[in-house]
Amino acid sequence: MTAILYELVGRDASRPFSPHCWKVRLALKHKGLDFGTRAAGFTEIPELEGGFSKTVPILKDGEALVTDSFAIAEYLETAYPDRPSLFGGEGGRALSRFVESWTQRTIHPALARIAALDIHDCLGASDQAYFRASREKAFGTSLENFVADRQSRIAPFLASLEPLRAIVAKQNFLGGETPLFADYIVFGAFQWARVSSPFRFMPAEDAVTQWFERCLALYDGEGAKVPAAA
Repeated sequence: MTAILYELVGRDASRPFSPHCWKVRLALKHKGLDFGTRAAGFTEIPELEGGFSKTVPILKDGEALVTDSFAIAEYLETAYPDRPSLFGGEGGRALSRFVESWTQRTIHPALARIAALDIHDCLGASDQAYFRASREKAFGTSLENFVADRQSRIAPFLASLEPLRAIVAKQNFLGGETPLFADYIVFGAFQWARVSSPFRFMPAEDAVTQWFERCLALYDGEGAKVPAAA
């Protein structure tokens, strides 16, 4: 039975944008597994699989239902031990936890200050209302005010990427010559911005940009199949 990945989309169901869903999409490709996808907006998620989870991704693999991107990666590693490893061993699993923590505390907040209003604008009407109300409550200000100074935030954001830049300038991926789940964690964040926002902030010559392009090309261009926002 082909696995099903439930993904977050906006008005255009062919443009999944969740960073966490992209992690899982590439993890499934890494494992060489056949899977289909099902699109859902924010307000549709509670109806999926009988209310199984309040968030996506959700992976349905036979009788198994798993949510949370890292939990899904761990499930895939256990369920398919004969396929290429996502972690390269227990040490890699622990280091991937660090990469996830760094990404969610450094990259995600910075990208939200850049793309939050654009994400809102790509959603359907009911999801726009949900997104605005929930995010403005969390941010303590309007979406417009939240991103108003995004141009001035680019330089500090690029500086914060130096730990990533220093590694991918010397090797193709965080995993070395070939990618591991740690790469997909960080890739998901940049793909989130690429798919949902037309605002461009990464210099073409940056080693991080070049690493991202390598990730976009993985698995017959799986990431590049969804065009950048225009």
